[in-house]
Amino acid sequence: MGCMVRKQPSGKPPSPPAVTAWARLVRAGTAVQAAVEADLKAAGHPPLAWYDVLLELSRREEGFRPFELERELLFAQYNLSRLLDRMEDAGLIARRPAPGDGRGNVVVITEGGRALQKKIWPAYRAAIARHVGDKLTDDDAAKLGVLLGKLLA
Repeated sequence: MGCMVRKQPSGKPPSPPAVTAWARLVRAGTAVQAAVEADLKAAGHPPLAWYDVLLELSRREEGFRPFELERELLFAQYNLSRLLDRMEDAGLIARRPAPGDGRGNVVVITEGGRALQKKIWPAYRAAIARHVGDKLTDDDAAKLGVLLGKLLA
């Protein structure tokens, strides 16, 4: 396993290309997310955050503690407890007592949640294709993925 060397902050201001990249990154992320969200809404689906929660829960049979789930989500969830309340009321998730912790709970996906996730995916997949895949070649998308990965490292 290799050791990753991180650049130490230089104390210098960012270069003009770095400032341009930052602004475009923020604008592009916001615009694409809004466009995907609008496509899902037009198809009669709940907000993208619901799919995000269902996807993560479907990946782990034993479920997540809410704070663990928040770390895994693709999109920031400032009101995760309220979102989980709404999803529980809709029968998409369930809360169970956390093993070994009488105060905590674990959130799991229900069969209704699995069904909704499968129902949303075709519209979500089409929105990703429309707003990302149709605008970038596969080579461009691969390069962008590598570049964004560097920002996440």
